[in-house]
Amino acid sequence: MTIERMPMEWGLRSGAAVAAVVALFGGYLVADAYDVVPGMLTTADPWPQASPFPSAPGAVDGPAPVSLLAGLPDDAPVPDSVEIQRLVTGLAKDKRLGSRVGVVVADGLSGDVLGSSSPDKLMTPASTQKLFTGVAALSSSIASTTLQTKAVLLDDNTVVLVGGGDMMLSAGKGDPNAVNGRAGLADLAQQVAAKVKVTGTTEVRVALDDTLFTGDDTAPTVASPDIAAGYIAPVSSVGINVGLLSDEYSDNGPRASDPGKYAAEAFSAALEDQGLTTADSVIDESAPDDARVLGEVSSAPLAEIVEFAMQYSDNTITEVLGRLVAVDAGLPGSNDGATQAVIARAKELGIDMTGARLRDCSGLGDGSYLSAQQLVNLLEVMVDPGQPKLRSEAVGMPIAGLSGTLASSHGRFTGTNAARGLARAKTGSLPRVRALAGTVVTADDRLLVFSVLADSIPADQSVGATSIYDDFVGDLAAYSTPG
Repeated sequence: MTIERMPMEWGLRSGAAVAAVVALFGGYLVADAYDVVPGMLTTADPWPQASPFPSAPGAVDGPAPVSLLAGLPDDAPVPDSVEIQRLVTGLAKDKRLGSRVGVVVADGLSGDVLGSSSPDKLMTPASTQKLFTGVAALSSSIASTTLQTKAVLLDDNTVVLVGGGDMMLSAGKGDPNAVNGRAGLADLAQQVAAKVKVTGTTEVRVALDDTLFTGDDTAPTVASPDIAAGYIAPVSSVGINVGLLSDEYSDNGPRASDPGKYAAEAFSAALEDQGLTTADSVIDESAPDDARVLGEVSSAPLAEIVEFAMQYSDNTITEVLGRLVAVDAGLPGSNDGATQAVIARAKELGIDMTGARLRDCSGLGDGSYLSAQQLVNLLEVMVDPGQPKLRSEAVGMPIAGLSGTLASSHGRFTGTNAARGLARAKTGSLPRVRALAGTVVTADDRLLVFSVLADSIPADQSVGATSIYDDFVGDLAAYSTPG
């Protein structure tokens, strides 16, 4: 029921009785009124009577919305396959790329292959593999969701931080305009403290429920030096700044050895800032599904998280996405469950994954194999108008010379390269391995999809290989049908 205002004399007569009842029940009614424990009471004001919907006599219908930028014409000339094959053959025979090179260029509208070399050779994809994980996430039932980080009450004074897969939390307040740091632990602590303190409790114990994912927290195939360099953090269901120990985001650098525990300790400190005392150290505890929720914060939408992972080639977030896909598919939230789920999603989208092998979801580890043709087939699905949920990844890849790992600040698509601003692609880089897969628009406004893999590059040529790739994509962008 709603507590409404009563006449003053009634309040005076009943004040002593109310005090006695509150004392008798140890604050239960007060807690009920503040919605901390189950009950019928609330301190909220009664719902006001709705006002009539306002009318605006002077309002008129505005003009119909129009597109500011026209789409690519369906009848744009398709490049001559002889000319595209000539470019592909020249790239594949470049001795600076080594003896194992796979290339495919196809028309983005029809899917017709315009040029290829060793299209079905299984090769190390490096981070172009992330495209498969992103597509798996966006094509699953979790695509339109956000990741929830909760705090629940386990008993009278144990507050459990329950991870929901968000490793991009802020230790402070969340930023509604950010992807990394959209949800803040300080905001969660404020919600919790408001409900706990009203019961008269001033001391709580903080626990962590990090049970969403299972198995190894890092794929066994990831090299120890890459872990030490901070190219990946252990996967956890909760983390701050992708596990980094610094306040700024970086694709490498010192990371917490236990991101979940690190986040729980930051949450405990945030509760202290809200005036609560936290007893002892953080403990591990599984929270039951029906535990009372004291607070909750939400991540950025999954599509934005996928774009972040593609733009910055973030290994940790990509591994998290893979495990979320696994859990959604009813598989264990482990590395093996994730790789199985990603391959299964690709097959469901009609991609022939014969021979494909994934040892992790990010491409950082050793032992994954994909072909240039499989990457191009994936790109064809991504740009297919019949797959609108995948569009955010197609347009969320780095833009040549302008953003993410293809920005000119990384030495990519500099100078007068014709693909600057006209290609979007995912990069891949490992020792002796360089990969690039994406889309490019020709001078005739025809969309092409392409992939290039090389995994036996001479050690002294690896850096230069990126320039060779960029020049090749620039040639595709500059292509114009004669006449």
